[in-house]
Amino acid sequence: MLRCSTFVPNMAPASDKTPGFCRDCLAEQKGDVRRCHACGSPRLVRHKELYDLTLAHIDCDAFYAAVEKRDNPELADKPVIIGGGKRGVVSTACYIARIHGVRSAMPMFKALEACPQAIVIRPDMEKYVQVGRQVRALMQELTPLVQPLSIDEAFLELEGTERLHHDPPARTLAKFARRIEKEIGITVSVGLSYCKFLAKVASDLQKPRGFSVIGQEEAVEFLAPRPVTTIWGVGKAFAATLEADGIRTIGQLQEMQENDLMRRYGSIGQRLSRLSRGIDDREVHLNDAAKSVSAETTFFDDISRHDDLVPILRNLSEKVSWRLKKNGIAGQTVVLKMKTADFKSRTRNRRLEDSTQLADKIFRTGLDLLEKETDGTKFRLIGIGVTDLGDAGRADPPDLIDQQSGRRAAAEAAMDKLRDKFGKGTVETGYTFGGKGNR
Repeated sequence: MLRCSTFVPNMAPASDKTPGFCRDCLAEQKGDVRRCHACGSPRLVRHKELYDLTLAHIDCDAFYAAVEKRDNPELADKPVIIGGGKRGVVSTACYIARIHGVRSAMPMFKALEACPQAIVIRPDMEKYVQVGRQVRALMQELTPLVQPLSIDEAFLELEGTERLHHDPPARTLAKFARRIEKEIGITVSVGLSYCKFLAKVASDLQKPRGFSVIGQEEAVEFLAPRPVTTIWGVGKAFAATLEADGIRTIGQLQEMQENDLMRRYGSIGQRLSRLSRGIDDREVHLNDAAKSVSAETTFFDDISRHDDLVPILRNLSEKVSWRLKKNGIAGQTVVLKMKTADFKSRTRNRRLEDSTQLADKIFRTGLDLLEKETDGTKFRLIGIGVTDLGDAGRADPPDLIDQQSGRRAAAEAAMDKLRDKFGKGTVETGYTFGGKGNR
């Protein structure tokens, strides 16, 4: 069995016929060598199916933290956590912080207990979105089939691109990774395979700056010893269910019949059966981008008063609106998310007659939903967002019933121009004036 040069131990030796190249200088490699014969780099990739595979998953390494370190070189060798507030959670941690046990979604107080010397930076989503769009633009130069999963990762299908790039997809991806480092100043990890599931698995194998390959011939053997949580959709809760049934590894799933798995676990049983054997027929689609745009905040102290929540809701609505406008999309369903002091979640939504990009419409809809929830309950988190996304071309038509909506839309457009020219804090509404919306 042959695999990419260092992502698994006890790799079978490569033969002279196994294709490979150096990721630093791109020189072709022959034989079972450990360093590039041209530049001496150990960053080699070799695999029997290297030049036959075309489906890739690209993931930016510790994205938010990487952007902050790029913009402040003094942070290069320091542990950095992107998050904020003693009651918030970790958005991203750099790899130095991860060595100390810091993980995404970890409560901040636990993260700082694990790594008290860490430098904590509040997220700057506007900056991250801008950098994410730069990365996305370079992806789209490789292939039109780019399916974003989030701001910092995407699937790419590069079949048929050899004529355009004068190289097979594997080498094209290596050039892309080098270009990201040189032009944008962050790093990415690449997973190359024959299906989405294993491309995603591969991109996680050698982070950061990884380039891993999982071929079709080795898929079943590669997956067998891995934990069931490797399969997408198997979280901690379902993994506990499987463990209670004596199933801990993917190899155990491979030994079971699909019908038996479906009888025991329902529709997910079929997914377990197929993915455990490396069977994944999903294709890369252009229309499978983000399904929602949202913003939320966790409070330093619990809040129950309606008047205190309103400016925060307005501020979050403006953030959502800004992201929609920058990406040329609109949403038709407004979603209000709240979490009580005892960690119980409440989600309320309302579908609009027409899709919208406007902060005013998002806020007013959210405010109406909020009215029914402010009954003295203490909240630790509030969020607002939109789903049912589509092109902004048909968004926000004139409202013949609410005559004032046109004036508010015009005022918002004027504020957007001022903010684009002079900065976000240039102009505020009465709801957020004085900083109440930035808790």
